[in-house]
Amino acid sequence: MKCKQCRKTLAEEDAACPHCGTPNPAAKGMYQSSTVLISAGGADLVYRSVEEVPASLRTKLLESTNGCNSATILIADQRGRREITKAMRALPGPSRHRLLDSVLGREAPAVSWLTPARQCIILGLVVLMVLATLALVYAHRWH
Repeated sequence: MKCKQCRKTLAEEDAACPHCGTPNPAAKGMYQSSTVLISAGGADLVYRSVEEVPASLRTKLLESTNGCNSATILIADQRGRREITKAMRALPGPSRHRLLDSVLGREAPAVSWLTPARQCIILGLVVLMVLATLALVYAHRWH
Protein backbone atom coordinates (compact mmCIF):
# COMPACT_ATOMS: atom_id res chain seq x y z
CA MET A 1 0.00 0.00 0.00
CA LYS A 2 1.22 3.55 -0.77
CA CYS A 3 1.04 6.53 1.55
CA LYS A 4 -1.14 9.32 0.14
CA GLN A 5 1.23 11.98 1.49
CA CYS A 6 4.76 10.79 0.69
CA ARG A 7 3.95 7.95 -1.77
CA LYS A 8 6.21 5.49 0.08
CA THR A 9 5.22 1.90 0.82
CA LEU A 10 3.63 0.98 4.12
CA ALA A 11 1.86 -2.08 5.51
CA GLU A 12 -1.95 -2.07 5.65
CA GLU A 13 -1.92 -2.73 9.39
CA ASP A 14 0.33 0.28 10.12
CA ALA A 15 -1.64 2.95 11.98
CA ALA A 16 0.47 5.66 10.32
CA CYS A 17 3.11 5.98 7.64
CA PRO A 18 6.52 5.16 9.18
CA HIS A 19 8.15 7.74 6.89
CA CYS A 20 5.98 10.85 7.28
CA GLY A 21 3.53 9.97 10.08
CA THR A 22 0.35 10.44 8.04
CA PRO A 23 -2.50 8.36 9.56
CA ASN A 24 -3.47 5.27 7.57
CA PRO A 25 -7.26 5.32 7.04
CA ALA A 26 -7.26 1.64 6.00
CA ALA A 27 -5.71 0.46 9.28
CA LYS A 28 -8.01 -1.15 11.82
CA GLY A 29 -7.49 -1.17 15.55
CA MET A 30 -6.26 1.42 17.96
CA TYR A 31 -4.59 4.68 17.13
CA GLN A 32 -2.27 6.59 19.36
CA SER A 33 -2.16 10.33 19.22
CA SER A 34 -0.60 12.81 21.56
CA THR A 35 -0.60 16.48 22.26
CA VAL A 36 1.88 18.03 24.64
CA LEU A 37 0.96 21.34 26.24
CA ILE A 38 3.76 23.10 28.11
CA SER A 39 3.24 26.31 30.04
CA ALA A 40 6.66 27.83 30.64
CA GLY A 41 8.07 31.33 30.73
CA GLY A 42 4.62 32.91 30.52
CA ALA A 43 3.75 31.13 27.26
CA ASP A 44 1.59 28.13 26.44
CA LEU A 45 3.28 25.96 23.82
CA VAL A 46 1.62 23.03 22.04
CA TYR A 47 3.54 20.17 20.40
CA ARG A 48 2.27 17.12 18.50
CA SER A 49 4.77 14.75 20.11
CA VAL A 50 7.49 14.61 22.75
CA GLU A 51 10.10 14.58 19.97
CA GLU A 52 8.96 18.06 18.84
CA VAL A 53 9.55 19.55 22.30
CA PRO A 54 12.88 21.49 22.45
CA ALA A 55 15.65 19.60 24.28
CA SER A 56 15.73 21.88 27.34
CA LEU A 57 11.96 21.57 27.88
CA ARG A 58 11.96 17.87 26.95
CA THR A 59 14.34 17.10 29.84
CA LYS A 60 12.01 18.86 32.31
CA LEU A 61 8.99 17.12 30.76
CA LEU A 62 10.53 13.67 31.05
CA GLU A 63 11.64 14.30 34.64
CA SER A 64 8.14 15.41 35.67
CA THR A 65 6.27 12.61 33.87
CA ASN A 66 8.49 9.77 35.09
CA GLY A 67 7.98 10.52 38.79
CA CYS A 68 5.79 8.76 41.34
CA ASN A 69 3.01 11.33 40.85
CA SER A 70 2.68 10.81 37.11
CA ALA A 71 -0.16 8.87 35.50
CA THR A 72 -1.45 7.75 32.14
CA ILE A 73 -4.72 9.24 31.01
CA LEU A 74 -6.70 7.17 28.56
CA ILE A 75 -9.70 8.50 26.69
CA ALA A 76 -11.56 5.98 24.55
CA ASP A 77 -14.98 5.61 22.97
CA GLN A 78 -16.97 2.35 23.22
CA ARG A 79 -15.06 0.68 20.37
CA GLY A 80 -11.75 1.77 21.87
CA ARG A 81 -12.77 0.33 25.23
CA ARG A 82 -13.55 -3.01 23.62
CA GLU A 83 -10.16 -3.07 21.87
CA ILE A 84 -8.34 -2.18 25.09
CA THR A 85 -10.30 -4.83 26.97
CA LYS A 86 -9.21 -7.46 24.44
CA ALA A 87 -5.58 -6.43 24.81
CA MET A 88 -5.73 -6.44 28.62
CA ARG A 89 -7.15 -9.96 28.88
CA ALA A 90 -3.57 -11.21 28.53
CA LEU A 91 -2.47 -9.44 31.72
CA PRO A 92 -1.98 -11.61 34.83
CA GLY A 93 -4.04 -11.65 38.04
CA PRO A 94 -5.58 -8.82 40.04
CA SER A 95 -3.99 -6.03 38.01
CA ARG A 96 -5.96 -7.18 34.98
CA HIS A 97 -9.23 -7.01 36.94
CA ARG A 98 -8.49 -3.51 38.27
CA LEU A 99 -7.60 -2.23 34.81
CA LEU A 100 -10.63 -3.85 33.19
CA ASP A 101 -12.91 -2.39 35.86
CA SER A 102 -11.51 1.11 35.33
CA VAL A 103 -11.64 0.92 31.52
CA LEU A 104 -15.17 -0.47 31.48
CA GLY A 105 -16.30 2.04 34.09
CA ARG A 106 -17.34 -0.62 36.59
CA GLU A 107 -17.36 0.19 40.28
CA ALA A 108 -14.83 -1.66 42.40
CA PRO A 109 -16.41 -3.91 45.00
CA ALA A 110 -16.85 -2.21 48.36
CA VAL A 111 -15.13 -5.08 50.22
CA SER A 112 -12.02 -6.01 48.27
CA TRP A 113 -10.69 -8.49 50.87
CA LEU A 114 -13.79 -10.70 50.54
CA THR A 115 -12.58 -12.96 47.76
CA PRO A 116 -14.65 -15.95 46.52
CA ALA A 117 -12.43 -18.35 48.49
CA ARG A 118 -12.93 -16.37 51.69
CA GLN A 119 -16.68 -16.26 51.03
CA CYS A 120 -16.74 -20.08 50.89
CA ILE A 121 -14.76 -20.34 54.13
CA ILE A 122 -17.06 -17.90 55.92
CA LEU A 123 -20.15 -19.70 54.62
CA GLY A 124 -18.73 -23.04 55.82
CA LEU A 125 -18.03 -21.62 59.28
CA VAL A 126 -21.54 -20.16 59.54
CA VAL A 127 -23.09 -23.52 58.54
CA LEU A 128 -20.94 -25.33 61.12
CA MET A 129 -21.95 -22.85 63.83
CA VAL A 130 -25.64 -23.27 62.99
CA LEU A 131 -25.33 -27.06 63.08
CA ALA A 132 -23.45 -26.94 66.39
CA THR A 133 -26.09 -24.63 67.86
CA LEU A 134 -28.90 -26.95 66.72
CA ALA A 135 -27.06 -29.94 68.18
CA LEU A 136 -26.69 -28.16 71.53
CA VAL A 137 -30.38 -27.18 71.57
CA TYR A 138 -31.57 -30.72 70.84
CA ALA A 139 -29.05 -32.24 73.29
CA HIS A 140 -30.24 -29.92 76.04
CA ARG A 141 -33.95 -30.71 75.41
CA TRP A 142 -33.48 -34.51 75.62
CA HIS A 143 -32.00 -34.43 79.13
